[in-house]
Amino acid sequence: MILFHSPISQHSRRVVSLLEEVGISYESNVVDMMNGEYLTAPFLAVNPNHQVPTLIDGDVKIHESNAILRYLCHKYDLSQWYPDDLAARACVEQWLDWTQCRFSPSVVDIVLNKVFLQEKGDAKAIKRGLEQLIELTEILEQHLKDRDYLAGSAPTIADLALASNVFHLGLAQAQPNTQNISNWFDRISKLKGFQASLPKM
Repeated sequence: MILFHSPISQHSRRVVSLLEEVGISYESNVVDMMNGEYLTAPFLAVNPNHQVPTLIDGDVKIHESNAILRYLCHKYDLSQWYPDDLAARACVEQWLDWTQCRFSPSVVDIVLNKVFLQEKGDAKAIKRGLEQLIELTEILEQHLKDRDYLAGSAPTIADLALASNVFHLGLAQAQPNTQNISNWFDRISKLKGFQASLPKM
């Protein structure tokens, strides 16, 4: 398998976290996002969406990070990361969607504009992201009140997906620091796969 990815991409890091944590062999192809490699013709031939990650496994090509996570879990029977139990899997799916549809837009507003675009960033987008983050932090904090991980007593791909975004907020000094979220993030941060995914700062 070949993974096109970048350490500065939270979507890439969640896939690398799973691959490294469970010990799946893959060829790493790092895309130079800062110098625009994602817009070059060779990369657009890999992913016309000009985004990372992309996984190529023989004739299979997958672009979206959460779809890649599901694919890997199905292929390698990683039921501990993507439960077979219907209720548990529904919880994982819920938090994958919440991360992508609700949490991620705020992360992009904040980190893209404050960290990567800097003086060219959109101040209104940063303000919007920070305001939305207040509500989202409270939702997550309450969910984690009586559980160690998003879907129960063990980490799943939903935790990897969300933790990649929470780490990203740290680049903008905007990471939630409430008790339950901090404790949860500390648990995820200790996973060797998560540590292996982080950019060299």
